[in-house]
Amino acid sequence: MEPVNAALSHGPSRHEAHVDVGDGVRLWVWDTGGDGPAIVLLHASAGSGECWDLQWPVFAEAGYRVIGYSRRGHFRSGDGDEPATTPASTDLLRLVDALGLDRCHLIGTAAGGMVATDFAVSHPQRLLSFVISSSIVGLVDDDYQAMLHRLLPPEFEQLPHDFRELGPSYRAQCPEGVARWNAMLARSGIERVPLRFANRVRWADLPRFDFPVLVLTGDADLYAPPANARLIANRIPGARLTILPDSGHSPWWEVPELYNREILSFLGSASR
Repeated sequence: MEPVNAALSHGPSRHEAHVDVGDGVRLWVWDTGGDGPAIVLLHASAGSGECWDLQWPVFAEAGYRVIGYSRRGHFRSGDGDEPATTPASTDLLRLVDALGLDRCHLIGTAAGGMVATDFAVSHPQRLLSFVISSSIVGLVDDDYQAMLHRLLPPEFEQLPHDFRELGPSYRAQCPEGVARWNAMLARSGIERVPLRFANRVRWADLPRFDFPVLVLTGDADLYAPPANARLIANRIPGARLTILPDSGHSPWWEVPELYNREILSFLGSASR
């Protein structure tokens, strides 16, 4: 990768590039480099690889090699064939292979958590640990889908993105932050390329995870509320559950200091 920017004047820097993942698609990727354990960050549907500016410097300062990218159709990444047929987890595999990563810590938020879960089912040997952040993980079991239908009726999708994605405490107290979040969303390419998955992930897949797992969500998350997070954590042996206060569906943006602290604590315990 060629160095193209240093986001902070005093602190870690990162390099940006486009990585060919096949099908004529090049994904925008940034990488802090270094010799530490690798963290790969997977963004939400309402987001892109640029959403992690409040995380990557902190994680890099803690000694990790931090990598983020935009999925197909999102900010600065190519679209590929239409309709898309390649699973997003296949793109992730090609990406980590291209970067020379044998194993990594995966942090997937929202739809990124669904992609990461799909990857974990197919390639468990490639994970050092897994953070399921504010995600419904994409289970296809009938009972789970029925619960999601009750939780997220069709009318829910008609609400403004910032209402769905950001909690009431943040929206009430941080109008400037809401404006910045909406500006980032406008650049993201949301839903331009539909997600495809390699697996039909079921409840029965979760107990097979043999790597450390943190299930994390906000106490005011409308998509992935605490009760949902508990259901998922209870199916994964040894999983750690964290509920973040005063946060909706985007704790990485709403309460970044708390979010970062919880993840670094988990990664530290996962490395022992």
